[in-house]
Amino acid sequence: MSVYLLVLCLALLQQEGRAGPDRPGCSSPEAVRVAEEALEQINQDRTDGYILSLNRLYDLSHTPEKEKGGSLYKLTIDVMETRCHIASRKPWKQCEVRDIGDVPVYGECEVSAFLGSQVRLQSYSCALRQVPATAVVDVCPDCPTADNLNEPVVKETANLSLQRFNEESQLANYFILENITRASSQWVAGPSYFVEFTILETVCSKKTDVSELSNCPPMDCQFAHRGFCVGSHMTDEEQFEIRLPVGKKPSSFQKPNPVDVKCEIYEPQAATVEEQVHAKAGSGHTGHQHHNHTHLHPHEHMHSVTPSSDPSVSEPRGSLGTVVDQPAPVRSAPAASSCPGPHRHNLGLVRLKL
Repeated sequence: MSVYLLVLCLALLQQEGRAGPDRPGCSSPEAVRVAEEALEQINQDRTDGYILSLNRLYDLSHTPEKEKGGSLYKLTIDVMETRCHIASRKPWKQCEVRDIGDVPVYGECEVSAFLGSQVRLQSYSCALRQVPATAVVDVCPDCPTADNLNEPVVKETANLSLQRFNEESQLANYFILENITRASSQWVAGPSYFVEFTILETVCSKKTDVSELSNCPPMDCQFAHRGFCVGSHMTDEEQFEIRLPVGKKPSSFQKPNPVDVKCEIYEPQAATVEEQVHAKAGSGHTGHQHHNHTHLHPHEHMHSVTPSSDPSVSEPRGSLGTVVDQPAPVRSAPAASSCPGPHRHNLGLVRLKL
């Protein structure tokens, strides 16, 4: 009799296992989709910092809500910072993760998202931190390490980089420094400094005398442009060894410029909305549909473009969650099956759990 009961119990358990739906784990396509799309919405919601990339899905819980026609997901997502600034509004899959030589940043996000016909982010809380310099040096002794943003040499590097950008750009107006967002240094043949910073368009045109630039206010206009720059400064020009070809005079060569800069200037969202208005208006605005974007958008427009013309403009950013700088937490083991998921990045930092 006891053998018969044991066989019967096993049969019932097998039937229950087949009848019940499989709970999604960290490797399930549905869970990965929710994590990826929720992270996209987190980046869209944020107002400053850098775009985050998915490293792995660490843990999750899943609650079906039949009356709402979907499921509620609670996710723990491991993330890594990319080189794209939030102002670029690029999809995170188009952005390159910071490597070991680029002062990498990692962290985790606690996310609540509802999956119905689409993924809808409900809330998030992210904690980020720089990879310790000791961990970087252990793997790459010659890589740059982070600097204090308030150091005078960091501010000097940003100002010199911006000065060069203003001198060389073909844009109509001057730009001023908004925020220094990242700084690092490295010893090559001498000290080299690297900065990342955001810039704002001013009301001063390129015809403005240099002596008046310090009084140029930022443009208070929905069509004002913002940019993101990466600059560098070698403080000792004498480190360069110039070898002249035979027959060339010394005056034919100059020492390399110790300052280098690259900037991305972003079209304001209001300009995109206006282009959509022009497109819908048809022939009535044919004279405005193609602007001269040497300066990305003229500012003498008198069009009435209300925020309600585009839902994305009226939605306040930064309202769904927070991103803070915090040390790595002590984690418990994942509760869900097949969790955590595989890492997408490790930067060669095997000893540091990213």
